[in-house]
Amino acid sequence: MSVERQDPSSTRKATALDASLLAREPASPTAPVSQLHVIAFGPGDYCELDIDKPYELNDFLGKWPVVWANVEGVGDSKLIFSFGEVLDLHHLALEDVMNVKQRSKVEQYGRNEFIVARMVKLNGRLETEQLSMFLGQNFVLTFQEEERPGDPFDNLRDRIRKDIGGIRSAGPDHLMYALLDAVVDAYFPVLESYGEVLEDIEDEVLANPTRECIAKIHEVKRDLLTLRRAIWPMRDALNMLYREPGPLIQDNTRVYLRDLYDHAIRIIDLLETDRELCSDLMDVYLSSVSNKLNEVMKWLTIISALFIPPTFIVGIYGMNFSTAKSPWNMPELDWYFGYPFAWLMIISAMVGFYVFVRKKGWL
Repeated sequence: MSVERQDPSSTRKATALDASLLAREPASPTAPVSQLHVIAFGPGDYCELDIDKPYELNDFLGKWPVVWANVEGVGDSKLIFSFGEVLDLHHLALEDVMNVKQRSKVEQYGRNEFIVARMVKLNGRLETEQLSMFLGQNFVLTFQEEERPGDPFDNLRDRIRKDIGGIRSAGPDHLMYALLDAVVDAYFPVLESYGEVLEDIEDEVLANPTRECIAKIHEVKRDLLTLRRAIWPMRDALNMLYREPGPLIQDNTRVYLRDLYDHAIRIIDLLETDRELCSDLMDVYLSSVSNKLNEVMKWLTIISALFIPPTFIVGIYGMNFSTAKSPWNMPELDWYFGYPFAWLMIISAMVGFYVFVRKKGWL
């Protein structure tokens, strides 16, 4: 019986193809419909509209110097892979687009540059979102994780519409920088908000440390850790773009990327400062609670010690020695002022102990 040997390379190709086909299935039957928005511009004019199908990009490519296509929502995998067919994008990068738990990174796929960044937003609680970006010869394709009202790019869209800063005269690499700059700059107001929260917690901890304070500190510390996990890989990705630019990134854009890298460093410095402040607030909270407990224990100790002399005196006069047996057996019991004398000793002992404690500085 003969056994037919299979080519390992063909097996790997089939496996990759099967994985690609599986990835083309919709991520969820209830996934919202992705929104496609295109802005095409050049030095003299711009065009902006919504499209329904990825192949409609062919109406803009080659006719405009720069085409920016933005997709909100990555639930429709067939739509995403259709972009890959139109723009010749690698299927591995497209799979990373749908896997929204990616770290920030920069990868080269043929003639295209693939960039992943983490966007942050503070709506009552901290939210992070993956931004996937493809940089091509004359296009920039961005995928936002979800469709949400408002994003960091509203100001950039206005700049393109009004041609502010000469952005229409720049190439797609400068548009890529502007998008990343909007993402990085969005970290500053978030960190500023957490700084204000930490100031309020600090005042509360110093005035009246409670369990709610420690819960707030842990919540802020957890959010800062989320920010740290988002910005550190992005710093490395920006450093790679600046230090090792691909063929699609012009030399004049590297100056802007260097400035963007400096912004990321500043964010990390602010972030680490806030994290240290959280640790310091934890120590302050524990110290405040300990001081409060010591203060309570001090007063309880003083009050207990204040009643030791009266207890001693009362204990003596509570002994049942008969004065009839001996004149030395507590003659005060037969005195006319014996009871006031006992109170006088008790009060004098308590006042004397109080004066002693005050002179020692224990109160």
